[in-house]
Amino acid sequence: MPTPATNNARTVLPPPTRRGLSRVEAAGYIGVGASKFDAMVADNLMPKPKKMGTRRVWDVRALDQYFDLLPGGDDSDHNPWDD
Repeated sequence: MPTPATNNARTVLPPPTRRGLSRVEAAGYIGVGASKFDAMVADNLMPKPKKMGTRRVWDVRALDQYFDLLPGGDDSDHNPWDD
């Protein structure tokens, strides 16, 4: 059975089964590409990673908290061309 690609923001990903995610997995989890995710981290729109030795890992719970704080939730800025 093929597994979904994690480097394509449009690919539907299953919910994570572990708490720590790599950069690419974290980006896919919130629905953006890795470079957009990097920009969001730099702009403090997404959390900084936890460091585990030389690895950087994003906490799913922190991603959820930051995602909840992003603007949106209404259709005031809806663009029908985005559908």
